[in-house]
Amino acid sequence: MKNDLNNRPIGIFDSGLGGLTVLKELIRILSSENIIYFGDTARVPYGTKSKTAVKNFSRQITKFLIRHNVKLILVACNTASALALNDIKKIAKKIPVVGVIKSGVCAAVSKTVNKRIGVIGTSATVRSDSYKNAIRKLNGRIKVFQQPCPLFVPLVEEGWTDTGITRNIAEVYLRPLKKAGCDVIILGCTHYPMIKKIIRQVVGKNIVLIDSAREVSLSVKKILSEKGLSRKAHSRGSLRFYVSDAPDKFSVLSKIFLGKVMSVAKKVDIERY
Repeated sequence: MKNDLNNRPIGIFDSGLGGLTVLKELIRILSSENIIYFGDTARVPYGTKSKTAVKNFSRQITKFLIRHNVKLILVACNTASALALNDIKKIAKKIPVVGVIKSGVCAAVSKTVNKRIGVIGTSATVRSDSYKNAIRKLNGRIKVFQQPCPLFVPLVEEGWTDTGITRNIAEVYLRPLKKAGCDVIILGCTHYPMIKKIIRQVVGKNIVLIDSAREVSLSVKKILSEKGLSRKAHSRGSLRFYVSDAPDKFSVLSKIFLGKVMSVAKKVDIERY
C-alpha cells in the first residue's frame, strides 16, 4: 500500500500555462515523479478576477486533482496561492498543499542588502498583500514596494515574450520599483519568468530577480522526503496534461514554456467539480 501511495502523482495547477515554468523546474529536480498538470485556460487570467471567483476556481481544480489520487498539490498560481490556499487545504485535508509565495519570499529576504524589495504580480496578488505580509513576518524592517502588471500574462500567453511592445510596457511597470531603489524584485507570477530577459534589460544587472520555481520545487522535494512519499523508481515519471479550454493551443505554448512540444492536453469540463 505504501508503494502505491509513493507512485501516486503530484498535482500542479495554474490559472493558465504559466505554471509550466514551475513544472519545468519540478521535472528537473524530481525527474522520477509522476505529475499531473492542470491549466485553467478557459478562465485565465485569475489576476483580474474577484477573490470569490478565484476561490471557487481553486476549489473545483482541487477536487479534480483529488479525483486523480494525487499525493501532493502544488499551487503554481500566485493569485490562487494568495487568495485561496486555506480553502484548498480544507478540501485537500491530509494531502499536503504547497503554494509558491512562501518560497519566493524566503529567497528574497535572504538576498536583499538594502532592505528594499519589489514585488510584481497580478492585480489580485498585489491587492491581497500576501507577499508584503509574508516578507514583514520574516523581517519587519524590510520595505516592500508592489506593482501590478496585468498585461504581462496575456502577452506571454500570446507568445509575445521578446517584443518591443512588451519591453515598453515593462519599462512603465518597473519604473516605480527602480525609483524606489529596490535591490531585489520578486517575479510574483508564474508567467513572468518567460519575459525575464526583458525585465532584466529594463531593471539592469544589479537588481536580483527572484523566480520561485526552484525554491518551491525544493520545498516539494523536502515535504515528500519527510513524509516518506517520494517515488522510489529510478525511471522517469509520467506527465499528464489537462486544460479547461483550447487543448490545441497547449502544444504551441508548451514549446514556449518547456522548450519542446508536449503531447496534446486533454480538455476537462472543470465546472463539473
